[in-house]
Amino acid sequence: MFNLGSKVAPSGAILIGRLLNRTAVYSACSKLFVGGLSYDTNEIALKDAFSQHGDVIEVKVICHPVTGKSKGYGFVKFSSENEAAAALEKMRDEVLDGRSIRVHYANSG
Repeated sequence: MFNLGSKVAPSGAILIGRLLNRTAVYSACSKLFVGGLSYDTNEIALKDAFSQHGDVIEVKVICHPVTGKSKGYGFVKFSSENEAAAALEKMRDEVLDGRSIRVHYANSG
């Protein structure tokens, strides 16, 4: 049993509000995950590559906290979901800085 304050739900119950909120995050996403990046790809190069497909509002290449070297993946956020969808289709399996990149929707917004 789940204790929901003054209400109790059976242990097999699905909390619809949370399920719906989670679904909305995945289906309406303007942020893309980009994997398989060259360790030499920086945020400027990543933004330049994706800006051809829409208005990029944020770019982040994930780096090791001590060495500062790229971990080979990053994120690109667009101003709209439609632009992100177009970039996902166009950039999937493209070559950037000599590496074939993987592009997917990020898990959150």
